[in-house]
Amino acid sequence: MNLLNNTTTLLAFVRSIETGSFSAAARALGLTPSSVSKSITRLEAELRAKLFHRSTRHLQPTEEGLALFERVAPLLRGLEDAADAIRTDGDARGLLRVSMPGEIGRLLQNSLTTRFLDAHPGLRLDLSLSDRHVDVIREGYDVAFRIGYPADSDLTAHPIATLAMVLVASPALLSRCGMPVTPEDLRNLPMLRYLFESRSAAITFADGTSMQPNGRVGLDTGAALRAAALAGVGVAHLTRCSVQHDLDCGALVQVLPSRRLQDLPLQTIHAFGRLMPARVRLLTDFVTAEMRQLLSV
Repeated sequence: MNLLNNTTTLLAFVRSIETGSFSAAARALGLTPSSVSKSITRLEAELRAKLFHRSTRHLQPTEEGLALFERVAPLLRGLEDAADAIRTDGDARGLLRVSMPGEIGRLLQNSLTTRFLDAHPGLRLDLSLSDRHVDVIREGYDVAFRIGYPADSDLTAHPIATLAMVLVASPALLSRCGMPVTPEDLRNLPMLRYLFESRSAAITFADGTSMQPNGRVGLDTGAALRAAALAGVGVAHLTRCSVQHDLDCGALVQVLPSRRLQDLPLQTIHAFGRLMPARVRLLTDFVTAEMRQLLSV
């Protein structure tokens, strides 16, 4: 079988795995569920391999199906990227896979899933909200947004915003433990540790001095740190934009406001080099504008 002559069938196969059903794949491709099912059946007959375990409720790829998907999906995405990169009509189509820090995603999710997608009806968005640094290439992400300085030297990184950092605590905790006056006083307060790759991240001030929090509780997401700070568990080191509402309403209080912390960049990371597909360019421009508005408030 010459797979290159069966791109429509392969698209049906790939979309079925990505969406989890023939019906969803059909909607994505503008086909009927029966035509997608028949395409998969013909593909299985040609390859003499069962690609899916079928039941009335589930569509599960077999080991052979996953092996084919891992080889074919990147090729089809490459064809989409090639067309996207030279598209001049400002439109974008296909699946956009994005990794974003949880707390930044919490602030942007509503606008991404409404205004951004409404403006680009040909796009589908898979949004992973996690502080984990994904492997962009191996895990198949189009673009990742990261806070800080990336170590992936083989990828293209571009800063899109500068994030102010703050130390915050609940009024109840500060009433109980006292408001610190100097960085040294922080050692007398319960400090929440931000865990990155199983290590506690240091807190760095604008003058270059830093301290290692030694609290009893370590958490690996900004969302968990914020929740713990709101509950009075300890002092958290977070982006100001993620807790601005909490500060405004008094649910959290800034600790050591006279000691400025080191800002951190929000960067985009991708593997496309200069040939950035339109879908990635449009998303990056949208997020940049949204962050500019959020940070100006």
